[in-house]
Amino acid sequence: MNPPTRSVPSHDEAHNTGMAVRLNWLRAAVLGANDGVVSLAGLAVGIAGATTSRTTILTVGVAGLFAGALAMAAGEYVSVSSQRDSELALLHLERRELAESPEAELAELTALYQTKGLSHDLAAEVAVQLTAHDAFAAHAEAELGIDPDTLTNPWHAAAASFLAFTAGALLPLLAILLPTAVRVPVTALVVAVCLIVTGYVGARLGKARPAPAIARNVIGGALAMAVTYGIGTAIGTGGGA
Repeated sequence: MNPPTRSVPSHDEAHNTGMAVRLNWLRAAVLGANDGVVSLAGLAVGIAGATTSRTTILTVGVAGLFAGALAMAAGEYVSVSSQRDSELALLHLERRELAESPEAELAELTALYQTKGLSHDLAAEVAVQLTAHDAFAAHAEAELGIDPDTLTNPWHAAAASFLAFTAGALLPLLAILLPTAVRVPVTALVVAVCLIVTGYVGARLGKARPAPAIARNVIGGALAMAVTYGIGTAIGTGGGA
């Protein structure tokens, strides 16, 4: 008896997997931008509390933007490189096992599909067909949960983190350069709007309720700015070099 067509992974399932990967990247970009908003706003407001010099604020703000963006990029590069190295090692081991003991690997793949609810005969047929089509890809997906064709590039991840952080940091940096009388309140307003947007988008991408995410974002950003502004004001009015 031939197995039903729906038992074999379809083109639509592959498309859905690709869409999930893209959504994860987009969610990571939103979170990176959110970090840029909060980090730069906290730094800039703290400096604005210590001095009214636009040159000083700009210098520290630009330095903080690039320091933060580069730190995010470096951290993402190291993290993704470590993950990629682990995945490559697992894939290498799987390829070797397929070459050395194909029968045992076929039996293992059959057992894996049985654990997903297929009967032994159907699981065996699916395993045979997938192995005939692409044994390595079938075993990598079923045993390791890895698609060998979509491994994350650490350089791409680092660049995405750098750009996302920079994009988030630019608005508060520009706002803090406004005239002294309005720079802090306008920056706080700009930051609040940015955090509302990133909180909403991040929640929607994660299929969560937007209200709690927005509240956490805005409260966290406000707290960061309040603390750094208080420290800056205390240091700036306290004299010293």
